[in-house]
Formats: sequence, C-alpha cells, structure tokens
Amino acid sequence: MRWVLAVGAAVVGGAVLWAAPPDRGAVAPAGRLTVGYTTEPALAAALRTTHATVLRRLPALRIVELGTVDAAGAVSALRRAPGIRFVQRPAERSAAGEPALVLASLAPRALWEWQYHAIHEDAVPAEVMRAAASVQIAVIDTGADLTAPDIAAKSPQTYNTRTGNGDVRDVNGHGTFVASLAAGSVTNDEGIAGSGGDAQLLIVKATSSGGTFTDVDEAAGITYAVDHGAKIINLSIGGPTTSTTERRAIQYAVQHGVLVVAAVGNEYAAGNPVEYPAALLQPAGSNGAGGAGLAVAASTVGGVRASFSNTGSWVSLAAPGEGVFGAVSSLASPTSFPRSVLPDAQSGLYGYGSGTSFATPQVSGAAALVWAANPALTAAQVAEILKETASGAGRWTPSLGYGVIDVAAAVARAQTGVPPALPVRGVRSR
Repeated sequence: MRWVLAVGAAVVGGAVLWAAPPDRGAVAPAGRLTVGYTTEPALAAALRTTHATVLRRLPALRIVELGTVDAAGAVSALRRAPGIRFVQRPAERSAAGEPALVLASLAPRALWEWQYHAIHEDAVPAEVMRAAASVQIAVIDTGADLTAPDIAAKSPQTYNTRTGNGDVRDVNGHGTFVASLAAGSVTNDEGIAGSGGDAQLLIVKATSSGGTFTDVDEAAGITYAVDHGAKIINLSIGGPTTSTTERRAIQYAVQHGVLVVAAVGNEYAAGNPVEYPAALLQPAGSNGAGGAGLAVAASTVGGVRASFSNTGSWVSLAAPGEGVFGAVSSLASPTSFPRSVLPDAQSGLYGYGSGTSFATPQVSGAAALVWAANPALTAAQVAEILKETASGAGRWTPSLGYGVIDVAAAVARAQTGVPPALPVRGVRSR
C-alpha cells in the first residue's frame, strides 16, 4: 500500500491508484494555493494585492498555503508581485493499497515475520540494537495506533500536521503497519520486531481524518521531523510528478544531514512510471550511483523483485515487500487490513501486507542500526553502506538496485569505520 498524487486513474492489484502533476491540472482543495517567497516583507506586500489569507506557514522553506475565494485572480496577482518565487495549487493525495495480496501463499505459515530473517536482522549484535536508541526515525504517514504493543513500547513522539497537536490516531492503517516495520519494539516480548532495534519513533500524521493529504502536508511533516531531531525520514508515499514544495522539503532534510528513504511505487503493470519523491533521492539515470537518499523496491520471500514493484535507473536497493507481517491499527478497516492470528500474542492486531510502502521502513530501520554501529557516518555514507552490502554484492540492476538489504553485513561494514566505495557500473553522466 502506498500514497499517490490525485487525478488520472490506473488499476493495479485491484486497487485504484491516482496520479497527476501538482500544478498542471491537479485537483486541489478549493481556493487553496501554495506560494514560495523570498522575504516576509515581500510576501506581505504581495498579499495586499489579493484577498487571500494565510492558512499555514512553512517558514523553514519560505512557503505558505493560502486560502482565497478567487484563486485565478490571486494566481495572476501573485505571479506579478516582486519576491514571489512560485505559485502552485497543492496536490491532493489519497490512499491506495495492496494489503494481503499473498495472504494465503506463504509457506510454511510458521514463518510469520519471515522478513526479519530474510534481511539477516537476527544476526545484528545486541549492543548495536541497544545503541540505536540514539537514532530517531520519523514516519510521515497516516498516523499510528499508539495502543499497538510494539509501538506503545517505544513511547513515540507524535505530531499532526493538520491540527498542530499530538493526535495521530490512524483510521486508515497504513501508518501503523509502516511504523511497526520501521521500529516496532524488539524487547517487549509481544507481537513483532521492527528492523530498527531500539531506535526512537517520531509519528507524524500528515493526513485528514478522511485519509487525504497534500504536498504541503508532506513538506510540513518533513520540516517538523528535521527540526525535532529525526535522523531518518520514512516516506512510504509517491506519485509520477513532483512539486517545488516537495523538492524544497527534501532539500531541507538533506542539507540538515537527514537520510530520507522513499518507496519506488507499485505501478509496474501500469506503465512502470518514475515516482517521486523517490526519484529526488536516487535520480533517474543514476543507475544507483550517488543520490541524496534511498529509493526502495520490494522483493519476495525468494529474494526476487515483487511483481508490482517499479523498476528503473532510479532504484537504489530493495527489501522484502510481498506478504510481510506487521501490526494492524485497531481503527483500520478489516477489509483493507485483514487480521491474521498470531500464536501466543497477548494483545494487538497483526496481518500481512504487500507494497513498496512496507519494504521502505525496513530500510529506514536498517539505516538506524548502521548509524548506531558508527555514529560518525554521514547520511550519504549510511546509504552507500546499505547499497554496498546488499545482496547484489556491488552489482546494480534496474529491478532491485544493489539488491536486498543485508542488515548484519551493513552493521559489520559500518563498524570498520571505513567509508564505502561502490564500483561505478553503467552510470550515465548527468
């Protein structure tokens, strides 16, 4: 399951997926505009030429969201005003997903959380697991069920970009599943274990109660996470276009030394488009080299690409994403997130889910352990270590990038203290 930009439908795995540019015909909240500016005085002067009001400010990005009854008139006036960098309509986003696509196909069923073993998480030293408590992972999503045992045990910090408070109740269910995979407790003797050891969680709810959100919500979540200490930002979201607001938010995170990890998308059968923000992190044409973060594909229990997972020159690496086991929100619809009985579980709800959305948090958790093993590493070095030690053994492919992550190997590599040097193969100059 993942998030996509609205307008222009395609059907994948039984789910309707929507996509369109944020400023070329996108359906946006009525009467709302996103405006970039140079200085506060310039913005104030520009606003005096309109009847628009400020609904929300993102001062770190010099962006505001405006409300107006005359959007066309406001756009015309603002674009003529000195000190206004851009005027766009916010992109409305909605949920689409593929939970439990392979609910009945896993064998043997005794391997409930098979992904934990597949990425060699169980071979990471205990002291590294504990050291991950110094690293915070921000999950910007639909919120989370704070009563889910593996999330509750982390006592996560919370923030709602719409309300400005800590209410992150997850009616949709996507965020709960993602958060549990990224950093569900490994020491509470209940439920599942996330891939981030004792890493801290920051839950940022970027959606309305109905499950929609815009690029402004995404940017607000990113800047909040950066400003409140997150070292890793998980974005299990995407669409085939980007916006100035999204690009500035990603740049803000990268400039502050934060590692951003995003899903490559599930539209292989619908044209296999390049997706954003993943392609802002691992640019199209890079063939896995360099980049500002990690774009994550989904693999199967057999270690090959999941059939729905997008491919291309912008894929960094992969993690299990077909039929993975995670925590289910008690507020989520059983139709969207079917429950699966977990033997000996005393509390909580659990189930299987599929999608690059669910591969991505495993990479975020792995990054936390690499950083715990060597806190002196930069975000770029953490990303390169994860690529270098993945199953491809330094070889890149458009299906899985550098391969499926190997957390134990990445941790061991980080402990050597030597910055990685990936071989460059087939990389086009840009």
